[in-house]
Amino acid sequence: MILDVLQLPHSYLQAHAHLVQLDIEGLQPFIDDMVETLYHHPRCVGLAATQVGKPWRIVVIDAGRVDKPGTEHGRLILLNPWIVNRRRPSLIREGCLSVPHYTGNVLRSTWVELHAQDRGGNPVEIKAEGFEAVVVQHEIDHLDGTLFLDRVTSLATDVFRRKRYS
Repeated sequence: MILDVLQLPHSYLQAHAHLVQLDIEGLQPFIDDMVETLYHHPRCVGLAATQVGKPWRIVVIDAGRVDKPGTEHGRLILLNPWIVNRRRPSLIREGCLSVPHYTGNVLRSTWVELHAQDRGGNPVEIKAEGFEAVVVQHEIDHLDGTLFLDRVTSLATDVFRRKRYS
């Protein structure tokens, strides 16, 4: 099922997500719906549970959907992710389904190491580089109630009206 993606100024986009337990009723179908929603939107490379109305620490990512340099771990389903190390900050242009009409320049690390669980509860450790590292940070920010607009230096000079979303 395609889930509705919440848009700014919806309050869930500022909420802190809760750690997710594997015994939550409906968890696995919800994850399937998140994956389906990600692939429904052209060029969408990541989605956080808070963007679709659940206060759970879950993200789905597939950075390989666009041709940008960096690691490509394929489809990632990450429960309770957190970044344990980051390196090489760089100014990156970002966009978001929840802020569909704008992009912005954000300082992000181009290398991160993260820990999480897969959908079966098994521990996962990932080292991501380039675009994939940026996507990971963007999605984990969603779980902490942070949008890319919160990370721009200046709303006047670092935010741009999107010409198209595709």
